[in-house]
Amino acid sequence: MKAAVYNGPKNVEIVDLATPECGPDDVLLRNLYASVCGSDISVYFHGPRAHRITPGSEFGHEMISEVAAKGANVKDLEVGDRVYPYPILAAGDSSRAGTLGGFSEYILVPGCEVGRQVYPLPDAIPTKTAALIEPFTVATHAVRRAGPQKGETAIVFGAGTIGIGAAIALKHLGCSTVMVVDLSDFRLAKAAELGFATCNSGTEDLKAKAVEVFGEARALKGTTADVDIYVEATGVDALVGAYQDLGKVHSRMVVVGVHANPVPVNLSTLAYAHQALIGSGGYTPEDVQTVLAIMESGEFDIPSIITHEFPHGEIEKAIVTASDVNNALNVVIRY
Repeated sequence: MKAAVYNGPKNVEIVDLATPECGPDDVLLRNLYASVCGSDISVYFHGPRAHRITPGSEFGHEMISEVAAKGANVKDLEVGDRVYPYPILAAGDSSRAGTLGGFSEYILVPGCEVGRQVYPLPDAIPTKTAALIEPFTVATHAVRRAGPQKGETAIVFGAGTIGIGAAIALKHLGCSTVMVVDLSDFRLAKAAELGFATCNSGTEDLKAKAVEVFGEARALKGTTADVDIYVEATGVDALVGAYQDLGKVHSRMVVVGVHANPVPVNLSTLAYAHQALIGSGGYTPEDVQTVLAIMESGEFDIPSIITHEFPHGEIEKAIVTASDVNNALNVVIRY
């Protein structure tokens, strides 16, 4: 089989590897589409840093696959079924979540159990759209960590796949109004097409725009925008401080963006403004089911955020394209 191997910054090689063989309890999956994750972009340009993608390994973890072969003991799956491989468990080793092999033609799921390592894909969800299940589960888990209540309001920092996934999850879980903030007009236009308020914080006054959209509320010093939840989906360190300055009393922020270095927090502001900083990483089976329900509903035009598609042999071009925030949003590999 053909497999993309990460060898270090700006060094990805497509090599020939032996196609894994199925044991009696295993399933061999053939990848159909794989989405390029922000972590793939980061390690390609900067090295592993805070990401668990190691040189010399297969990589890619946002994919949708079909059953190519199955062991005699595997129940509830047939060859040809479309399935979502759950990255934390699919390889039988949770440390392999980032190196699952989404950029390889095949992956082996040892000891496969339906509803644990793999999830059957409902017929109503298009195959290409399903390549976004994994980043949307990351986004949905972050939103669930904020405990959104019906009628609350939210701002999402970041109009990438996870940021837009978070905005969609916030609406799905009850928020009345959601604003997406970014520096890319291209990506913000995609968010606006999905029905979200937007703000380019590089050219607009974020506080003024937020007050215009959400109204006013009490802050530690004076007034601010009436926003209950903030989601940080960029990895930009300064946004934690920006939230503390902007957040109203009793607001909360979930940090799902990956920060490679320690970030300062004003604990006095945190205490006296009753603010909350909440971390989020990964996802749970509950998040998978929520994302499948969102995609199956057709409420949002999720395929519209896929802006580019490349064949497997152009994996490096796909990663470079995905890094161009002014001209691309989600980028997928097709097999």
